[in-house]
Amino acid sequence: MAGLWLRRLVAAALGLALSTGCSATPEVGGGFVAGDGTITVIAAASRQPAPIITGQTLDGSTWSSETVRDKVIVYNVWGSWCSPCRAEAPALQAAAQATSEQAVFVGVNTRDLDKAAPQAFVRAFGITYPNLFDPDGSLLLAFSGQLPASAIPSTLLIDRQGRIAARVIGETTQATLVGLVDDIAQGK
Repeated sequence: MAGLWLRRLVAAALGLALSTGCSATPEVGGGFVAGDGTITVIAAASRQPAPIITGQTLDGSTWSSETVRDKVIVYNVWGSWCSPCRAEAPALQAAAQATSEQAVFVGVNTRDLDKAAPQAFVRAFGITYPNLFDPDGSLLLAFSGQLPASAIPSTLLIDRQGRIAARVIGETTQATLVGLVDDIAQGK
């Protein structure tokens, strides 16, 4: 029972921190950095194993990172209520298509309390990759180690060996993602 209470408390704290992250301008406060497009790449020799992510998608199926073999995984953390998320959605879809031989894109929808709004978002932007439903941020907690998703939107890239390789905090572009996927797929 104490473990469940602690998990809920941590999830609530993460939700509060992430709620300040959807911003078009960078801000620093309380140890939390809002998204400004900053890219962090971890040298291959210093990468740590990524957590196994398993969850329910917006369409009700189950997705697990354990099923992805020999591809880069690109997790994009987003919310239907987030303006920068809306702005970057076409770039993410285009990058997913452009890198489909090298990478698997997976959205992580957070802080939407029911599936209706994020499902409408996915339809409106023609998003074809799976999107996990994570209303309480519990999936995001798994990334709280080496390189957490500390803003909305955030994009995390996992290398072919299953290690956390890079992060973009804030809105990103197709060119940025294609470049990162290409570098990480080549072992850089």
